[in-house]
Amino acid sequence: MSEPSDLPELPSRGWRMALAVLARLPQGSLSRGFGRFADLPLPRPLRRPVLQSFSRLVGVDLTEVELPLESYRTLNEFFVRRLRPGVRTWPQPADTLASPVDGAIGQTGRITRGRVLQAKGRWYSVADLIGDDVEAERYEGGSFVTLYLSPRDYHRIHAPIGGTIPYARHIPGALLPVNAAAVAHVPHLFPRNERLLCAIDGRLGRVTVVAVGAYNVGRISAAFDQDWHAGEGETRWVTNRGGGEPARHDYSPPISIERGEELMAFHLGSTVVLLLEPGRCELDPTLAAGRPVRLGMTLGRRIQGASGEEEVASSS
Repeated sequence: MSEPSDLPELPSRGWRMALAVLARLPQGSLSRGFGRFADLPLPRPLRRPVLQSFSRLVGVDLTEVELPLESYRTLNEFFVRRLRPGVRTWPQPADTLASPVDGAIGQTGRITRGRVLQAKGRWYSVADLIGDDVEAERYEGGSFVTLYLSPRDYHRIHAPIGGTIPYARHIPGALLPVNAAAVAHVPHLFPRNERLLCAIDGRLGRVTVVAVGAYNVGRISAAFDQDWHAGEGETRWVTNRGGGEPARHDYSPPISIERGEELMAFHLGSTVVLLLEPGRCELDPTLAAGRPVRLGMTLGRRIQGASGEEEVASSS
């Protein structure tokens, strides 16, 4: 679906070859294998040196980590570490759209003709992304924000706005990388990869949060629905379970969630896409591709006079 006047900027030949090979491999099985490695217990004397080495390698800021390194029994536990209380703040007023993650801006813009910009010259369908043609129509003319999380980032996803969750959906798929080379080269990358998404109805209308899985583990857990999991404790997850079928969970009554409350978590890697209805939220004009973001940073503000039909009491 590329525009003729806006051809993609391709990555290096080496990256293109690597992505072509990976596309032919059993990504789910390989990722589950890496997941089992990440779940191997680390002997307590080795935890600090191993996790310090990993942190130096990828650039983790250890001053923000909630617990001493010796408390993390596996690499996966460290990867989904929580932050120390108080290291992130949330903007006012409560109807401000806040970043749900630490990461960097991939793309932002307007949803037109049912499509979202992936990278220069590459577009994908909202309906394909969320798996619902009818639901996709409500976002026509609205806005989107794509947020990329690197290995160094905090990998828990929080609610960008307060409200209620009427439904969530798991869509199995590939587990291709979502780095800059893959985003530039692989058509319809995010709708091809496995996804876990949920809708939040609140003061900004309906905001859909789409967590996109990626190569190496590809697990995403759902804090808002603790029964929708495989495994136990911190290793429980919804995605990349092998042989999964698409699943939709409808909640009656809808699940209440406050802005900033934990929503999901990536157990190694990936990308979040936010979809916003038209006429409800104006994105911050300073958001540009590559700009770092932090959990709680302002991404947009409610448009004055916007309809309040879907406002709910839980919005802080």
